Amino acid sequence: MADTASPKNVVGSLAKGFRVLEAFTAEAPELVLAEVARRAGHDNATAFRLLNTLVMLGYVEKVPGTRAFRLTLKCLDLGFHAIARSDLRTLARPILRNLVGEVNEAASIGVLEGADVLYVERMQAGLARLGVDIRIGSRVPVHSTAIGHAILAHMPRATQISVLDARPREKLTEHTLTDLDALLARLDQVRARGYAVSDQENVSGLRVVSAPVLGPEGTPVAGLSVAAPGLRMPLAAFELAAAGPVLAAARDLSRALHAAGGFAAPSPKP
Repeated sequence: MADTASPKNVVGSLAKGFRVLEAFTAEAPELVLAEVARRAGHDNATAFRLLNTLVMLGYVEKVPGTRAFRLTLKCLDLGFHAIARSDLRTLARPILRNLVGEVNEAASIGVLEGADVLYVERMQAGLARLGVDIRIGSRVPVHSTAIGHAILAHMPRATQISVLDARPREKLTEHTLTDLDALLARLDQVRARGYAVSDQENVSGLRVVSAPVLGPEGTPVAGLSVAAPGLRMPLAAFELAAAGPVLAAARDLSRALHAAGGFAAPSPKP
């Protein structure tokens, strides 16, 4: 009798499982069994067994009220943990350092982890008077942050909703958006213009502009942001001064990750 736990069989099972996960895409985030089987190159019985295993492990879930399946946020965690351990921090440091100056008192890189933004690198020259205590390893709710909006805006709608609904959306300041429809409309706006703006939505008196760091096929792997006190200048002036440099810095970091072998360069968008 064959040893089902042999290394060869384990590797084969993992490969089949990965093909099931890869069947789900931004264009097809929800699939029924037959679609998963066809995309993964498995028969229905094998696909059914693998899907049930992935559901049990928490990487796939059934879509309520349908026969479809979809990936869970646990799959996102895998990708963003890998990015956080890669060259992202090292490559980001000189780019962030160049963004901190007369206008911006802090520059940060954050990744999505569940319903939080996890800060993986940060350069800060001020903001102490605002009581801002964000450092490497800090977590902030995704719904109230410019970095969170910049990342989510480039994800499929189903993923946006799953992330935003993953926990209660607390109103951190009087400016914090908590309504789901309003947040989804904001994400559409962010995607259209390429960057996100937060006007005192996470910390009173703090304004932030953020742009996504994009990987293959326009997939967001991180968000890059700058922050300044709201009293320094009007919001429109801050946005005008910060948006261009932040977009350029995000593109530079994407290219640096590509050159370091982190991922393929994003496909140009029409």
